[in-house]
Amino acid sequence: MPEFVLVFAILALVLGGYWALIIFPKQRAFQRKQSVVRSLHVGDEVVTYGGIVGKIIDIDVDQGISQVEIADGVRIRLLTAALQQVYDPEELAYNAKLGMGSRRGEQSAS
Repeated sequence: MPEFVLVFAILALVLGGYWALIIFPKQRAFQRKQSVVRSLHVGDEVVTYGGIVGKIIDIDVDQGISQVEIADGVRIRLLTAALQQVYDPEELAYNAKLGMGSRRGEQSAS
């Protein structure tokens, strides 16, 4: 009987660790993503998961589809869930510099 309790306790610890390290962070990331998508409005400049920058022309909440203008007169239909973030050129430039800095460090070390 004590072995059964020990196995059950270990199983509970493993499942708790799995939830804390895998499931919970994914849930939080999904909630953050949903809050970003819900906060989008017509006229916002956005970046898609494909890296395309454009301006939201229309959002159809019922169908989950947005129309985004990526150039003058060029409109594409996207799933609203494919809109990653609001376009912030300063933040993107900063992140690009960080990425290039880490690459330069790797290249000079080799």
